[in-house]
Amino acid sequence: MSKLIIGVSGDKGSFSEEAAEYYCYKNNLSDFELKYLISVEGVLSALDKSEINMGIFPIENSNGGIVYEAVYAMAKHLFNIEQLFEIDIRQNLIVKPGTKKEDIKKITSHDQALKQCKMYLKRMWPTAELIQWEDTAKAVKDLAEGKLTPDTATIASKNAAKLYGMEILEEGIQDLKFNFTTFLAVTKSN
Repeated sequence: MSKLIIGVSGDKGSFSEEAAEYYCYKNNLSDFELKYLISVEGVLSALDKSEINMGIFPIENSNGGIVYEAVYAMAKHLFNIEQLFEIDIRQNLIVKPGTKKEDIKKITSHDQALKQCKMYLKRMWPTAELIQWEDTAKAVKDLAEGKLTPDTATIASKNAAKLYGMEILEEGIQDLKFNFTTFLAVTKSN
């Protein structure tokens, strides 16, 4: 069998990357390559064009609810659902190294991450400007590359913080202790 090319709706360090790695582990798949397509639309378009063999993306979170981006993209494409599975998501407050809590004026992340941390943000950061970004890991990457101002914190995975050389200011900031996200593994419709 040739290498499985999997498109994920996130950047390197995203929860979709974690979900794809989990899927491959649970299904004993070792010969695979990930393509980072950022959005669900990007994943399903690449699947339509046979640029990938499989797509993995989130559709629902136990706290944040439906991932509307996924619903809108799914309505425009035909595909087969191979598997539905859950992973536990741990959100973290991530900053540029050396940034202190009192320096933070903005918090940037994907809409789902902001929803999953809504009570925490209301309690701890009532005056911070909340900015939606296309992907949690991309927000961390953009902060690392200086595309976001140094007074910005992001919400994402530990992997993203480590990958982009950023600092975790606070771990496990999601509102629910068990914060499950349902992912789909899909293939091209015949």
